[in-house]
Amino acid sequence: MADLSNLFVTPLYRARLTEKGRGIDLAELEDECLATAEDDTAGQDWCEAHGYPGYTSYASLNDLAWRSPVFAGVTRALDKHVAAFADLLGFDLGRRKLKCNALWINILPQGGTHASHIHPHSVISGTTYVAMPAGTSALKLEDPRLPMMMMSPLRRKDAGRELQPFVYLTPEAGEVLMWESWLRHEVPINRSEEDRISVSFNYG
Repeated sequence: MADLSNLFVTPLYRARLTEKGRGIDLAELEDECLATAEDDTAGQDWCEAHGYPGYTSYASLNDLAWRSPVFAGVTRALDKHVAAFADLLGFDLGRRKLKCNALWINILPQGGTHASHIHPHSVISGTTYVAMPAGTSALKLEDPRLPMMMMSPLRRKDAGRELQPFVYLTPEAGEVLMWESWLRHEVPINRSEEDRISVSFNYG
């Protein structure tokens, strides 16, 4: 009888950012994201110049945790999740620990999308979700082996999720998802009439 083993994995970490009723107030975090976007003229200009649909603070603000106690609280919560994920991944960090080297806001209006990409110069990346209105886009994750599959046939629709070339996840507001930074991902078009709001991060 043949034996089938799965030799390599692509880990995905998923949890509540903080326990419900404790820690981060999502409504306050949403207000902070919207207020920052309104005040960040440099970010608005960058988005317009680069055809980014909506708003991101990625290219304009690198000190959100210093600017706002709300984002400082988000960073403290993320630090704990990243440490737990690094342990689950079996990373040998010695006495060192992973530190946040980027934290930014994403606001995608109706029709907004974020093309497929990875996060170079980082170890762990992810997103915590602030507002996920009904009908908004999922997170699309790509099998990292895809560029090497050459003439591999398509997978049957009833094949297991671990065999599919793409996996779509629909996070809830208040959740955090993390993966190793080499994992290619994208945000398909937002078909909701309301804004999809999230805060993304890199740790290195």
